Amino acid sequence: MQQLFRLRRFLDAPALPPKGEACELCGAELPARHGHVADVEQRRILCSCRPCYMLFTHPGAANGRFRSVPERVAQLPAAAVDGAGWERLEIPVGIAFFLRDSARKRIIAFYPSPAGATESGLPLETWTELEEAIPLLETLETDTEAVLVCRRREGVEAWIVPVDACYELVARIRTQWRGFDGGREAWQEIDAFLEGVRERAGSYA
Repeated sequence: MQQLFRLRRFLDAPALPPKGEACELCGAELPARHGHVADVEQRRILCSCRPCYMLFTHPGAANGRFRSVPERVAQLPAAAVDGAGWERLEIPVGIAFFLRDSARKRIIAFYPSPAGATESGLPLETWTELEEAIPLLETLETDTEAVLVCRRREGVEAWIVPVDACYELVARIRTQWRGFDGGREAWQEIDAFLEGVRERAGSYA
């Protein structure tokens, strides 16, 4: 239970700090746009200056406790995504993200909600099948990247994104969600976020 609490706190952390904040590793002043480092042991995301960010891109730095959050945004191939069977994961909402968690040594799923990031307690045995259908999923970086999936009537879209992007999405939803289905403002916020993801994504089709 304590581990779950720490993970929820990790996921609910704000994605972007106010201007003028300092690097949480060395104290240097940060620009508004900067990188993040994951403290894997404490389950926290730290704002970092570029030198500190680069330091922890090397595997094994600080005995693996700190890991730089990658910057790639990769859209999964549309043809593979449409036929991959995401519905078998039984996630009860249209948008969710999946992390490869080093502590549990498995994939875990979360979906944004008015209360923050809610963990799905549903079995994820079909994840192996998804990796077979979409080999790019096997490149997911442990603890620092997520697979973001959006299911709508028009079809399914999915991307590999930095994990802090998911925290940003959670924060946007928490502030805008109204009623049972979120309301128009919440979905406008989600659409704006997803449009930004599409613009950043490289093509892996």
